[in-house]
Amino acid sequence: MLRLPKFELRTPTSLEQALELLAEAGPSALVVAGGTDLVPNMKHELFTPELVVSLAGIAELRGIQRDREGALVIGAMTSLEEVAASELVRAQAPALAQACSLVAGPQLRTMGTLGGNVMLDTRCQWYNQTYFWRKALGFCMKKDGELCHVVAGGKNCVAAASNDSAPALMTLGAALEFESMTGARTTPIDELWLADGIRNKKVEHGEILTRVRVPATGAGHRGAYGKLRDRGSIDFPLLGVAVRLELDAGQRIERADIVVTALAAQPKRIAKLADALHGVAIDSEDFERACESAAQLAYKQCRPLPNIPGDHEYRREMVPVYVRRTLRAAAARSGPVHHM
Repeated sequence: MLRLPKFELRTPTSLEQALELLAEAGPSALVVAGGTDLVPNMKHELFTPELVVSLAGIAELRGIQRDREGALVIGAMTSLEEVAASELVRAQAPALAQACSLVAGPQLRTMGTLGGNVMLDTRCQWYNQTYFWRKALGFCMKKDGELCHVVAGGKNCVAAASNDSAPALMTLGAALEFESMTGARTTPIDELWLADGIRNKKVEHGEILTRVRVPATGAGHRGAYGKLRDRGSIDFPLLGVAVRLELDAGQRIERADIVVTALAAQPKRIAKLADALHGVAIDSEDFERACESAAQLAYKQCRPLPNIPGDHEYRREMVPVYVRRTLRAAAARSGPVHHM
């Protein structure tokens, strides 16, 4: 049985109290939201904080509402289940609702939070193991060692971003609101990422993600999320594909965006996609040809590494498959694409 290391748990009831605790404790403290990822990682001794600050008692970090500009404002401690079930989110940001509905299983979605999923640590099959297993291997550069077991002689960690919500939020142009003892800041989610599996987010110690803001979408908005995984639930993505389409009154595509995840340390936007889909009517034969062109663009740009469980060559072959399926699902408003 894996046991948690010793630590002190504090449960503040206000954001101010939480920020003060983090500032006082320094790098020896960590924040826990739902705990569905941090607790297993602590049992594996990937994190051994002296102090854990729980955000569970801070009511101001929960809830979904629409502001004056029509944007969705989602508290970081809002559960993934609540986001997935919200009529506001499903109507205005269907890809986000679908992505949240495919995270793990029902129990974990009830505990896990949107903020926790955005801030999820990168994952690697050589890193997310017990201390005994990692020690026998000589550790890795992400934790306790210096070698990369994925890329021989590699100088950069290639652990993969595996948060399902991130690509959906990127297609939606979401912004993240952080607070610390030095003040508040807002950053577009596209600017959050670093190409570094060890630390893939531009976030300083002592900062807490408080809210996720999703801009208003129009009547022509369509979105969908596709997830490749071994089982129909529980598993992290082997590949995640988020699609956004904006249609004009004639059901022609004015704008398109696709972001993929679980391939590298940061989610990846497929380049030159607009040219392949712009002006195409979704109810025409041209749409299928455009989907194929988009799928081939994604295939050329995505080269998965053997950094997470699952054959990386198979994962690459599934990139165009899931791009096509998710584009069709977005156009037809037919719901998420996933393994069944």
